[in-house]
Amino acid sequence: MEEPAEVRVGRGQRLMEAMREDLDLYGIAELEERLDILASEAARVQAQIDRKRAGRAAADALFSSPSN
Repeated sequence: MEEPAEVRVGRGQRLMEAMREDLDLYGIAELEERLDILASEAARVQAQIDRKRAGRAAADALFSSPSN
């Protein structure tokens, strides 16, 4: 018997689901924890943006024609 294939979750789908979640069901401590997690995620995303910009700037500097 063949095992069912694992369902792939689309990129960003879990984030969209979290955004639609009813926050009325959570207590203050849970909301504060959620906010801490989101702040950590925002910092992680910003760090990735910074790395990508730095890589792009390095590539642009390497492949751009020298200005005279």
